[in-house]
Amino acid sequence: MAARNKARKRAFQILFEADQRGATVQTVLADWVRHSRTDDRQPPVGEYTMELVEGYAAHADRIDELIASYAVGWTLDRMPVVDRNILRLGAYELVWVDETPDAVVIDEAVQLAKEFSTDESPSFVNGLLGRFKELKPSLRRD
Repeated sequence: MAARNKARKRAFQILFEADQRGATVQTVLADWVRHSRTDDRQPPVGEYTMELVEGYAAHADRIDELIASYAVGWTLDRMPVVDRNILRLGAYELVWVDETPDAVVIDEAVQLAKEFSTDESPSFVNGLLGRFKELKPSLRRD
């Protein structure tokens, strides 16, 4: 598995865990880092995973606002927790990380949806992130 692919999967898992626990992503990230340093069975948390989690956290309110605005027929609370967190991660990387090609971000998010969510989720994730890609210049606010 490519390093960035693995980093995205781990970042998604951290966002998902934070959502499930009702904790901040920073708290869960710190827990993961601490566990990786004290338990040899836990792999280290990579730099790109940390960048993705911290980047999402810096823009979390805006990202949730975007998802809520453009997810037709879905509120954030009603959306499956897996999809919500895949979209959060994908939206952050798509809108705020210029180094990663948009097509790669969308494809990786769709792959996460295929692996972790329902049969309908990949097309939902693809459609919403595709819309963000079209609107990207107008979406970016700090």
